[in-house]
This record gives sequence, structure tokens and C-alpha cells, in this order.
Amino acid sequence: MTRAWILPLLLMACGALVATAQFVRGSAVGAVPFLLLFALLAGMNSPLVFPKSVTEAEARRRSQADGRPVVYWRAGCKYCLRLRFRLGPSARQAYWVDIWRDPAGAAAVRAVNDGDETVPTVVVAGRPHVNPDPAWVRARLRESRSAEAG
Repeated sequence: MTRAWILPLLLMACGALVATAQFVRGSAVGAVPFLLLFALLAGMNSPLVFPKSVTEAEARRRSQADGRPVVYWRAGCKYCLRLRFRLGPSARQAYWVDIWRDPAGAAAVRAVNDGDETVPTVVVAGRPHVNPDPAWVRARLRESRSAEAG
């Protein structure tokens, strides 16, 4: 099990415990909302809500070819989650690198953040941007789409 799944699994376990306690007390109806809430929280903090990750080398190669941004992220990061949700469907156009699954990705992030693994780090045209505004990233995605079309 990778550490990306630790928080979601802990949330599901807590939800199951709270729901079980409610059920034992005789409130089956009260158990369901707790279970659903913790399942939602687990899902939001899991790698499943992010586009499929690629390796750092693959993301860099593809980005150089088509100009799309590379987003370095990790599961459980509230700022990564914020960026992902604020980008909406256009998030799938960027190349996402999970730094917990790709040591080269983690090294690339540390190289531009004074040794820290600060995410999200977005690289556009070879320039890193740490925790950029989602509107700015969305604009870079639009620019890369228009460059591909033109």
C-alpha cells in the first residue's frame, strides 16, 4: 500500500466506526449519513479524483512537444485538491505527476523549491510556479489548446 492511500483508508475506517456506533445505539438511519460523509471525504482525498499520473520524464517530454503544463501533486494535499477541482474538466489536459509515486518527480519539485516538496508545483514552458492561482493555470491550458489548434 502506498502512502497516498493511508488518509482515505483512515477516513473510511473512522466512518465505519462512527456508523457502527450509531447502528449499535439503535440508529440505523443516523449511521448512513456518517458513512456517506466519510466515504465522500475519503474519495476526495484519494488519488482517484486526479487525472492519471505519468512519470516525470514522460510529462516533461510531452510538455516540450505540445506546450501543456506539468502539474506535480500528491494525494492528501488540500492545495492540489483545490487546483484539481477549480480546473474542472480542463485538468485532464495537463500532465499530472504524483510525487509520491515517482521519485524523479519528487526530485524535480525539491530542485525548484529549495529542497522542499511543495505542491502543487506547475511547470509551464520550463518555468516552475508554486501553488499558482487555478485561473492562471486554466489560462495556460487554454493557450496550449489554441497553440495546438493553430
